[in-house]
Amino acid sequence: MPDSPLISLVIAVYNKADVLRLVLAAVGRQSFREFEVIVADDGSGEEVKEMIAEAGNVHGYPITHLWHEDKGWRKNTMLNNAIRASKSEYLVFIDGDCIPGRRFLEDHWAEHEKMKVLLGRRVEMSERWARRLSLEMVKDGRFEKLGLSELVDGLRGTAIRLEDGIRLRNRIIRKLSMRESRSILGSNFSLHKEDIVAINGFDEMYDGPGHGEDSDIQYRLSLIGVKGKSLRNLAVQYHVWHPRTNVSENSLRRFEEVRKSQSPMCKRGLKTLD
Repeated sequence: MPDSPLISLVIAVYNKADVLRLVLAAVGRQSFREFEVIVADDGSGEEVKEMIAEAGNVHGYPITHLWHEDKGWRKNTMLNNAIRASKSEYLVFIDGDCIPGRRFLEDHWAEHEKMKVLLGRRVEMSERWARRLSLEMVKDGRFEKLGLSELVDGLRGTAIRLEDGIRLRNRIIRKLSMRESRSILGSNFSLHKEDIVAINGFDEMYDGPGHGEDSDIQYRLSLIGVKGKSLRNLAVQYHVWHPRTNVSENSLRRFEEVRKSQSPMCKRGLKTLD
């Protein structure tokens, strides 16, 4: 692994050590190797800390574990800490319950451009798939092979957007498919560090999930001329099922305030502004 990585992979985490173990194993089999990992931990228990230390010894890539005390949802604060700690000039953001395919980082690097934020997607896997998933399936790549059982899950509606698990490297074919992403998904996006620094990072005035770690970022970036670029059918990622998380009402109100203000820079982010 390089001393000066090309990519800093930021993994937002809150507990779920068993799932994070699978994510870190998937990171260990990436085709693109010039990266560092920063685990942005929003107050997890001791089990996560122990698992990360174990993973660092097993997988052989650099892991920085950032942690603060659990005082409620402060994901954006920890994401800003990760930006400060990053050694590269290009940042990829994922969540600790999303398992990247083997060419995930390769695709983010191949498609990166100045003044662009890359908009990836994820396959929403079923509860059945999540219960069956094992460390061995991740290590040998079987989790990426969607078969008849997954197709049945899709037909039943227990798995969603299985078509996003098809990697299409050919740009023309992707264009013909007419399936471009238009919005940031907090669990799969990337951009140049200088662009997110220009909007003062993540807005720490959000106190719950929804908008603050994705829609807010995309809106502020648009105000400084950074445009979205679709990564649909590239940088494939699989979301491990869990009960649905409700969007915070406070976050909805906060995002409305941001849009009314039309300010590209948040007041409480990487820096606290007057």
